[in-house]
Amino acid sequence: MQDSQEAMLRAITQHHGAAYAGFPAQPVPAARSSEPVYRAALAACSALGFIAQDADCLARAWAAQTRRLGAFDAARWPDAPEDFGLQPRPHGAPFTPCPERLGLYAVLPDAAWVGRMARAGVPTVQLRFKSDDAAAIAREVRSAVQAVQGTPALLFINDHWREAIAAGAYGVHLGQEDLDALRPEELQTLRASGLRLGVSTHGYAEMLRADAASPSYIAMGAVFPTTLKKMATVPQGVARLAAYARLMRGYPQVAIGGIGLAQFPEVLATGVASVAVVRALVNAAQPEAAAAQLMHALQA
Repeated sequence: MQDSQEAMLRAITQHHGAAYAGFPAQPVPAARSSEPVYRAALAACSALGFIAQDADCLARAWAAQTRRLGAFDAARWPDAPEDFGLQPRPHGAPFTPCPERLGLYAVLPDAAWVGRMARAGVPTVQLRFKSDDAAAIAREVRSAVQAVQGTPALLFINDHWREAIAAGAYGVHLGQEDLDALRPEELQTLRASGLRLGVSTHGYAEMLRADAASPSYIAMGAVFPTTLKKMATVPQGVARLAAYARLMRGYPQVAIGGIGLAQFPEVLATGVASVAVVRALVNAAQPEAAAAQLMHALQA
């Protein structure tokens, strides 16, 4: 049995080592099952650089895939939603849907930027306004909602979901910690408001937690290094992004994190249809021209 487990471990790492090269090996977490496929995949995915919670998700999925197929296949990286325990579709209580393709998704620091990029034709904009002043937050959210009026831009508000409901925004975007912090009744209030919900994810375990809320779209990253915020996880890279996109194919998907024009072809090759940018617009010498160039790259 031990020899078989070691052989499966080696087979997984040999088949997938090249795709996930560059990630430092992680300690193997405590096993939650004695199943040989699970234990082999847990060790292999840890060796391939997946953190403990994601290695465990993958190992459980590999074991489920093996039971479903009736045989172990080291070459077949798990990507069937049912093997990960994702909700059957259609979901029982989903958030209001958004377009499958959100296109260029501009993450912007204030309402003035929101209006500027909406008028430039950017199809999806997010207000990421940071302040401890509740009155200032409410004013900025209201101003952002007003700024997109008369344009086709879809406006998401980062974090401030109550203010987004009050101002009549199109949707809200929550980070994983913010989603986890919502009480069930708060999540229900947000769902009942009709606002669309986007959720940030940084790996398998977070995608599973996001799926439990049935959001409107899933954001995946950070794909490349970013200096905009301190990340709890290493950059995910395009190989992981492609695997995430296959698993979460039932959702509209947005790639985010350190993405500029030069990275668009490899990001889009993963199957993710929408790309979020920050610095590529706000640091550009001519933001409107940069937006036009990025939107053209998405359509190419």
